[in-house]
Amino acid sequence: MYVLRCSLKLPVTREEAFHFFADAVNLEAITPPELRFQITTPLPVAMRVGALIDYRLRLFGVPFGWRTLISRWEPPKLFIDEQVRGPYAIWIHTHRFIEEGDGTLINDEVQYRLPLSLFGKAFHPLVRRQLDRIFDYRQEAVRRMLSPRDTSVGRGC
Repeated sequence: MYVLRCSLKLPVTREEAFHFFADAVNLEAITPPELRFQITTPLPVAMRVGALIDYRLRLFGVPFGWRTLISRWEPPKLFIDEQVRGPYAIWIHTHRFIEEGDGTLINDEVQYRLPLSLFGKAFHPLVRRQLDRIFDYRQEAVRRMLSPRDTSVGRGC
């Protein structure tokens, strides 16, 4: 199992940050355009434990579907989405929102496993570089959308 961790502090309330991430429509805006990310579940998505969200996207130019399940929902503190169907053997993404000083610390933790055991291990460095790039893009997009005047450097991945 691999783990990706990213943190971003923004001068917004925890409720504002949580609300932004809880709105599935914002996923497209914070995903790199070359992934051609598209939500196929009818909008708006009623976010709650048990909610299923379907997407279409491209990874390394290959189109595929992805379905996530909201397995934990604790506004405005955290939520977890887990891949039900998609490119990973396991994908568990925990979103945490922590009040810190005059803003909110947004923590992402993704636990993931690649398919095909040894074959997956061989390709992990390439996949990890792609994930790092996606999450770097995501952090910058979130910063621009939630706090356009904030010029501080995030904690990163």
